[in-house]
Amino acid sequence: MLQIGKVIVSFDVIQKEFVCDLRNCKGACCIDGDAGAPLEESELKKLSSVYPKVKPYMRQEGIEAIEKDGFYTIDDDGDYVTTLVNNKECAYIYFEHGVAKCAIEKAYFDKKVKFRKPISCHLYPIRISKYNKFDAVNYHRNKICNSALLLGNISGVPIYRFLEDSISRKYGNKWYQKLKYAAENLEIVKISQQDD
Repeated sequence: MLQIGKVIVSFDVIQKEFVCDLRNCKGACCIDGDAGAPLEESELKKLSSVYPKVKPYMRQEGIEAIEKDGFYTIDDDGDYVTTLVNNKECAYIYFEHGVAKCAIEKAYFDKKVKFRKPISCHLYPIRISKYNKFDAVNYHRNKICNSALLLGNISGVPIYRFLEDSISRKYGNKWYQKLKYAAENLEIVKISQQDD
């Protein structure tokens, strides 16, 4: 683990290689799981405010789930999460050529809304655990992402580089540059130790 400010980062985030492979996984992270995507409290009002402009991109099943259960729900741990359709896929998805995609993000790219999507979705496969005095940033191992690990290995792209935009969105570009510096210098230390 390494610490940058009040954030502790798992070595997996800087050492594991990962590039999303939508052709193989079909956006399974938006479908599989025990609950919806984790939400920050600040995102709850954003979901309700963007909904009218996101709704046209959504499937009927998702719209019905939102209208029945609300813009978000509370999971078994008492955390806020996105609403699900039939306890399975996220209500905010749509399918394009068999791939699950985010309707919120589609509206964002079409310049209909300024909220891109929940930060937990943007950061995946990183998951953040919040504690009183620090955040713990970890890689979430999930077999649905095996092809992403393979593609990352072929491309030589570590998780932190693949997720530069989302990490910068969460912690700021200055923080990301510190993470990048630490990761690059950690590599130098590892290489020099191997030479000894």
